[in-house]
Amino acid sequence: MKSGNAVLSGYGTTIFESMSALAREHDAVNLGQGFPDDRGPDALRKSAADYIVDGNNQYPPMMGMPALRQAVAAHDRRFYGLELDWQSEVLITSGATEALMDCFLGLLEAGDEVVLLEPAYDTYAPVIRRLGAIPKAVRLVPPAWSLPTAELAAAFSDRTKLVVLNSPMNPTGKVFTRSELESIAELVIRHDAFVVCDEVYEHLVFGDARHIPLITLPGMRERCARIGSAGKTFSLTGWKVGYIVAAPAVMRGITKAHQFVTFTTPPNLQHAVAQGLVADDSFFAGLPTPLARSRDRLAAGLTALGIPTLPCDGTYFLVLDIARFQHPGEDDVAFCRRIVQEIGVVFIPMSAFFESSTTKHLVRACFCKADATIDAALARLTRLAATGSAGATRAP
Repeated sequence: MKSGNAVLSGYGTTIFESMSALAREHDAVNLGQGFPDDRGPDALRKSAADYIVDGNNQYPPMMGMPALRQAVAAHDRRFYGLELDWQSEVLITSGATEALMDCFLGLLEAGDEVVLLEPAYDTYAPVIRRLGAIPKAVRLVPPAWSLPTAELAAAFSDRTKLVVLNSPMNPTGKVFTRSELESIAELVIRHDAFVVCDEVYEHLVFGDARHIPLITLPGMRERCARIGSAGKTFSLTGWKVGYIVAAPAVMRGITKAHQFVTFTTPPNLQHAVAQGLVADDSFFAGLPTPLARSRDRLAAGLTALGIPTLPCDGTYFLVLDIARFQHPGEDDVAFCRRIVQEIGVVFIPMSAFFESSTTKHLVRACFCKADATIDAALARLTRLAATGSAGATRAP
């Protein structure tokens, strides 16, 4: 029998699905996959349900419902000063993952080079490779995940077609500074490249950090495709409603890809998200507060147990240094699998976010959880801290 596609067949099941399956098998506290315990705004959930019952269940327009596209344009004007033509510069997608796929399909040719900043969300490289393009990884420098400008410049060449920028960044929690963004923009202009800006955590930024969309910098308006996510903004990750904004010349190929990937997105969800995006400023201003409190609750508990954490200025995620708790020769993947089975807590190994990595002592924890979930994880991790390893019987 003939085999399937060699590129995609070479990748295993995504680490998020693998670890979530282990969580279910071992009744573990899941700090792995990034979904909130929050049920999402009542008004949006009711609006989506009512829209179905009222009979609005047929194909919406391929580009997205006008009300939602107008709401996206109004949102970007309100928060970032972007002036968008909602009819030609806004596309609604079935989640940000589809948005990424549409951008890669619409912008890349075989042989093009794509600059990725690692650690990188695990969807990027497989799709880029499947299209015959070539990922060129640049590793950020922990613990602050600073941008190595010399290495970044060296990654560009005459074949560079695209840069993928994720800010606020999964899995590190990094929010790129204006200075770092300016360094990226200068190289993009010099090499006549595009940028896919994965900004799904745009409203989940803490303290003094500020999210600056790259598309707002000089020279970037005609080069960027900016991706947002209702799932992340409204804690409704299962809805899978995303959006792309881009200049018409950039959007053209992306739209063609979209029509052959999902074509459209459920109308009731689009209807509800349109209502959410026009919420008062106070709603958006209040989004980071409970998440920052949950981040601090988890970080304080881990620190008390002797488990160091790295800085986190945004997203759902905190990176942990678990070096002192690993068995001899044990990498981060083996550690995470053992912790699920013996302690009953799920983390994600950071090596999953690298093309290849010698860093095997970092894991990612998700803190967009209820206090009870975080406290249950910390209670189980007490056994890990007490023994210096995960070899003890699981905590009750």
